[in-house]
Amino acid sequence: MKTIEKKTIADYEALPEGSPYQLIEGELVMSPALGFEHFRSSKKLFVRLYRLLEETKKGEVIYAPVDLYLDDENAYQPDIMVILKGSRARITGRGVYGPPDVIVEILSPSTAYYDMKVKKRVYERAGVREYWLVDPIDRSFEIYVNTEEGFKLYSSAVRSGTVRSEILNTELDLEEVFEEV
Repeated sequence: MKTIEKKTIADYEALPEGSPYQLIEGELVMSPALGFEHFRSSKKLFVRLYRLLEETKKGEVIYAPVDLYLDDENAYQPDIMVILKGSRARITGRGVYGPPDVIVEILSPSTAYYDMKVKKRVYERAGVREYWLVDPIDRSFEIYVNTEEGFKLYSSAVRSGTVRSEILNTELDLEEVFEEV
C-alpha cells in the first residue's frame, strides 16, 4: 500500500505566490474560485465587522486572502479573521501566526466539508475563540464558542432573525448579511 507523504508549512510556502491551495492536516487542498453569493456575503460581513472594530477600537478585521498559520500541517486563508487587542495571534508580513479570536468561513459546495468538519476541529484545537459558519445558499448562520469542552453552538438562525457574537458583543441581522442588491 502506498502512503501519501504529509506536507508541511515549508512545502506550502514553496508553492508559487497566489497558488489556490490550503494546507489542511498535512494535505494540500485546492481552493477553487468563489461564487458570487460567497463573495457578496463575505463582503457584507467584512464591512460590518470593519465598521464595528473601527468604532470600538477593539482590534482588526482581516479579509482573505491572508495566510493563517496554526501549526506545521495547517495553513489556511479564512474568509475573515478578527484579531482583538491582546490576542494570541501575531500579524506579520507573511500572514497571521496563532489563533485569531474570530474566524468566519463562508461555505461553498466544494469546501463545505473541510470548513464544517476538518478545519472546525483544527480551529477548536488551536484555540480560536469563536467560529462562524455562514451558508449563503441555505441562508444560515452559526456561531460556535470555544469552551473547555470544545466548540459549542452559541447562536444560529436560518433565513431571518439575528445571530449574536459573545466576543464582539454584537448582533447580526441575516436579512442584511444575505440581502440582494
